[in-house]
Amino acid sequence: MITDPISDMFARIRNANVKLHEKVDIPSSKPKVEIAKLLKEEGYIVNYKNVEDHKQGVLRIYLKYTTGGKAVLQGIKRVSKSSLRIYKGYANMPKTVGGLGVTIVSTSKGLMTDRQARKNKIGGEVLGCIW
Repeated sequence: MITDPISDMFARIRNANVKLHEKVDIPSSKPKVEIAKLLKEEGYIVNYKNVEDHKQGVLRIYLKYTTGGKAVLQGIKRVSKSSLRIYKGYANMPKTVGGLGVTIVSTSKGLMTDRQARKNKIGGEVLGCIW
C-alpha cells in the first residue's frame, strides 16, 4: 500500500527521467491524470494515456527529451506531504526557479498551475514543483 500516491508518481517520473526511459507506468487516479494533463500543457511531457488493466488502470506517461538526449523535465519535487500540508493564498503562491518552473496547486476549482491560481485569485494546497 502506498501512503502518498502523488509522491510515488513524482518518484517514478524522476527515476524514469534519470534513466532516459521513453515512458513510465503509474497506477491511475483522477488527481494523477490531472497532474499529467498539466505536465503536458506546460510542455514537460510528450503525452499521457490511460491503459485499462481490469483493476484501477494504468497511467502511461511519455517523457520528453531534447534532440541532444537531455531530459526536458529537470526536476520534480513534492511540497505538501501527508504529514505536513502546505496551503498558500494566491498572493503568496511560490514561484519555482524564479518563475521558470511550475508549481501545481490543488484549489477548490481543481488542479492548476501557480500562474492560473494567481490569475483566478484562488489559493490552495501546494502539491509540488516542476522545473
